[in-house]
Amino acid sequence: MLMLISPAKTLDYQSPLPTKHHTEAAFLARSEQLITQLRQLAPADLSRLMAISDELAVLNAGRYHSWSLPFTPANARAAVFAFKGDVYEGLDAYSFDARGRDYLEKHLRILSGLYGLLKPFDLIQPYRLEMGTRLANPEGKDLYAFWGDAITQAVNARRNDVVINLASEEYFKSVKPRLLEVPVITPVFEDYKGGRYKIISFYAKRARGLMVRYAALNNVSDAAALKHFDYEGYRFVPEDSDASRWLFRRRLQD
Repeated sequence: MLMLISPAKTLDYQSPLPTKHHTEAAFLARSEQLITQLRQLAPADLSRLMAISDELAVLNAGRYHSWSLPFTPANARAAVFAFKGDVYEGLDAYSFDARGRDYLEKHLRILSGLYGLLKPFDLIQPYRLEMGTRLANPEGKDLYAFWGDAITQAVNARRNDVVINLASEEYFKSVKPRLLEVPVITPVFEDYKGGRYKIISFYAKRARGLMVRYAALNNVSDAAALKHFDYEGYRFVPEDSDASRWLFRRRLQD
């Protein structure tokens, strides 16, 4: 079983690390190609390309120019600790012991516009480059063209029996699901609000991280065991689920 999640826009390079363990990303040579191209863009160009503020554009232009190989613990940080957002708050990798971290290393991968496919403890340097960015490159009009089949092939090479898609639609498109050699299960998380159940982005993102945490703490190897996921009040809804879409709902007090 392999779980896939998205990265986060917010980064954390300050919090104390619970482990010195780190690994090397598989696609750094390709990442360097993108960095070389991004360095040619002025902050104003980055602002338009990414629809970000001038301040963020200046920050990321500086990041691209500071990006340099080789990565070391002195100039980079393990991806699962570098990303800070709703998914990662639900996951809370900082609290894991060695056994939990070992589970993540085997069963979790992070999709990335710059790094392609990351193992959780791959070192990364700060960046912002969302997978949906329409950055024209020698391979085509956007990052989906740039990565081509590389991410899909890397997932297939893992020889898992199932992929658990906990990534956003934007990021999972880079995997090319139709080319995967194993079934894909997409958990969906709904909350009750305004008289009906619906996906609420903040809660759904957090729930994705919570499901990874549940899998790690319970050493889940069979995807079917994820149907028992019950963190923070979620419950599996079999009557509204099918083989590839598993629905989880909760109803908090009104």
